[in-house]
Amino acid sequence: MDKVKIIDLTMPLDEKTPAYVGDPQIEIKQIALLKKNGWNEKRINSNTHCGTHIDAPSHMLEGKNLDQLQLELFYGEGIVIDVRRRNIDEQCIPNQKLKDKIVLFLTGQSDKRYDNYYQSAKFIPTEVALKLAKEKVKAVGIDSFSPDEEPYPVHKILLPQNILIIENLIDLKLLLQKKFIIHYFPLRITKGDGAPCRAIAFVK
Repeated sequence: MDKVKIIDLTMPLDEKTPAYVGDPQIEIKQIALLKKNGWNEKRINSNTHCGTHIDAPSHMLEGKNLDQLQLELFYGEGIVIDVRRRNIDEQCIPNQKLKDKIVLFLTGQSDKRYDNYYQSAKFIPTEVALKLAKEKVKAVGIDSFSPDEEPYPVHKILLPQNILIIENLIDLKLLLQKKFIIHYFPLRITKGDGAPCRAIAFVK
């Protein structure tokens, strides 16, 4: 049996995790100590769109919440598109069947997540989002804080088609030229407009 390599694509959650501009910073507080209380425990105060997370359709429109979506939408065969040294355009989309694929954009933005994360980011143009929607991809991910900026046209193209958006991924470069399955199951938040997820790639 071939050995499977597992790669974690999830941004660590701690006090340094970048919060989206205007959102409160994540707070992680120790509320019990082993020596004092007999156990260790932390309390986390965070928005649903902090760290590596999924945007549900209801994030920006009258659509489904995460708990209304089939579990099959949270994993599948992935493909990485390297746009670190080029623009994101229709020409960067590979000429192959993308139906039900998870398309991940490697921009390099996550490498500076602790320093100027929100500067000089690359965004997905609307024509690329329209092409991906036409191809009926399962999800679109990016190693950045967002695939677009206000008024968020890419969100409004993908989410109505129940094409999920995965933001704040890391280490996508480790998947270049590899075949892999990616899982990105969210926390089971009732009526969740989004949720943190553990994004894991299984490489053959």
